[in-house]
Amino acid sequence: MPVPADAPAKVPAVRSRPQRGAAVAFDPLRAYLEDIKRYPLLTREEEVQLSIRYREKGDLDAAYKLITSNLRLVVKIAMDFQRHWMQNLMDLIQEGNIGLMQAAKKFDPYRGYKFSYYASFWIKAYIIKFIMDNWKLVKIGTTQAQRKLFFNLRKERERLEAQGIEVSPKMLSQRLDVKESEVVEMDQRLSSWEISLDAPLDDNSEDTHKAFLPADVQPVDEQLADHEAKEILHDKLKRFRKTLKGKEAVIFDQRLLAEDPLTLQEIGDKFGISRERVRQIESRIKKNLKAYLEEQIEDLESFQESLLDVK
Repeated sequence: MPVPADAPAKVPAVRSRPQRGAAVAFDPLRAYLEDIKRYPLLTREEEVQLSIRYREKGDLDAAYKLITSNLRLVVKIAMDFQRHWMQNLMDLIQEGNIGLMQAAKKFDPYRGYKFSYYASFWIKAYIIKFIMDNWKLVKIGTTQAQRKLFFNLRKERERLEAQGIEVSPKMLSQRLDVKESEVVEMDQRLSSWEISLDAPLDDNSEDTHKAFLPADVQPVDEQLADHEAKEILHDKLKRFRKTLKGKEAVIFDQRLLAEDPLTLQEIGDKFGISRERVRQIESRIKKNLKAYLEEQIEDLESFQESLLDVK
């Protein structure tokens, strides 16, 4: 992936070769980890000030400080993903660093969340795309079901086998909530022969396999927006819940928020009231909730999908 055009040039490089004349074996990972220790962590106030300087004035020194203070975050996230990429961890760190730089470029300090929280989405997006682009000849994660299989198929199989269970594609498809045919296909892909995506299509072609792979990973801005909307909605629901007592609180918890809601009759029996009375209370709660959210959230329409889950 290309480095953002206006990224600070001073961000420490990820080196993979020993320097000339080295007397002992060079460990690039250890050297890199030692190198990034010299960059201090930022306070929340410093983070906001630097972000504003970069956003409003294009201050590259501010961007440099913002990025280098989060290099250890990239390493942590890359290590979390290493089980999906059994080759050089430095590859994942390099991609994560590019995502970190992109995050600095896109970050809006006025939206209220921490830079590290925002950056983690970009870091993960770049690392995941790198893994999926380079794992096999055929791009593995092209649908939601395939992405689920990519990260969970082997783990689920090993878990079941450890319990002495004879694993079949049908069982795995039920466990992972995907089609049986998708389990078989992904299993074949994961077991297939690996070749570089940069290899030519044939001996007479200059085109590579990578050139024909679509870039269909959900944009990180969309991922962040979806996640942020759900977090905000969850917080507002918790605050609204504190305004309820007695029957209203029970109906809100066990009718509107429960994955397996009680029936009107079951609620009525619990309080010795009719089904119709429960329905009336529930209707009033919904009306009050809608008014509360409209007051608390400027653009309520952007949360429509999440609100449907509540109702």
